Amino acid sequence: MTSEQAPQPGGRPPFPAPVPSQDNEPFWDALKQGELHLQACASCSALQHPPRAMCASCGSFDLGWRQASGRGSVYTYAVTHQPIHPALQGFTPFATVLIELEEGPRLASNLVDVAPDEIEIGMPVHVVFEPLNEEITLPLFRRA
Repeated sequence: MTSEQAPQPGGRPPFPAPVPSQDNEPFWDALKQGELHLQACASCSALQHPPRAMCASCGSFDLGWRQASGRGSVYTYAVTHQPIHPALQGFTPFATVLIELEEGPRLASNLVDVAPDEIEIGMPVHVVFEPLNEEITLPLFRRA
């Protein structure tokens, strides 16, 4: 394995790290501090994820950030059995989950310490923070 192919912290596949943008940089900054923040509209109070330049509910550009509880439940999930990318060799099966946060927005992530065949719709979960490198911390979830 080259350094580009070496597993990342936590035994994760060697995918490229997310690249923060102007719209989502506060999200990534909060994760580095061990907090989960959601974008909040100052006009209509709607919370949204993923972050974007305008409110998905009312179209306002007056957006800020609010700390979320980090609690939620599995809304749905998909289990990947085939390594559809060379970086996934040796990492299947794995589950991608859509977490519905207590605050309402949904966040795509992975579960920690839960085998794919143990996942259930509605399973209560809470966020855990996994540093990927000095710049990026990932929001993963663990069974509550």
